[in-house]
Amino acid sequence: MKSLSVVRFLVIGFAFTLLAVGCAKQPVVEETPVPAQPRQEVVVEQPVRAVQETSITDTTVATTAEEAAAEARRAAASGLQRIHFEFDRSDLTEKAKGILVNNAGLLRAAPQVNILIEGHTDERGSDEYNLALGERRAIAARNFLASLGVAADRLRIISYGEEMPMALERNEQAWEKNRRAEFKISR
Repeated sequence: MKSLSVVRFLVIGFAFTLLAVGCAKQPVVEETPVPAQPRQEVVVEQPVRAVQETSITDTTVATTAEEAAAEARRAAASGLQRIHFEFDRSDLTEKAKGILVNNAGLLRAAPQVNILIEGHTDERGSDEYNLALGERRAIAARNFLASLGVAADRLRIISYGEEMPMALERNEQAWEKNRRAEFKISR
């Protein structure tokens, strides 16, 4: 019991010692004002970083080229718009020409992309007539794109005639949608 009192006394004494040392007053230092001096610009030079040279392997170049070609195909495909034609006509409307101008810009920006131009018709007329009309529509689109600077060897055509309608109804609105040329990325 006596030893417990001694331990308590030592702990309390140690605590007071810490408080006394921790709370000691610091001497106050008076600052003397420094006279103002004109400002001088200080130029800090940045350290020069060493450029690490890396070698590019043939597979890296091939992969990068393949990725670039795939990205160009995706970009071109996402922006290409279809055009529509009047009933029993294969000549381009002014609206179709405007769309083709935009399509040509996309194709000129991606010279590695080849296009399949699909000619379509509505269901009216014979199968033979509609296949020929779809071909004339695809040819008209191809010729216009070529006149805008797209290489003709990048543009293939096919006619589906009435075989692949966009709209299945049998009315003028559906037939207008089906009289078209579509632009698909080909390899």
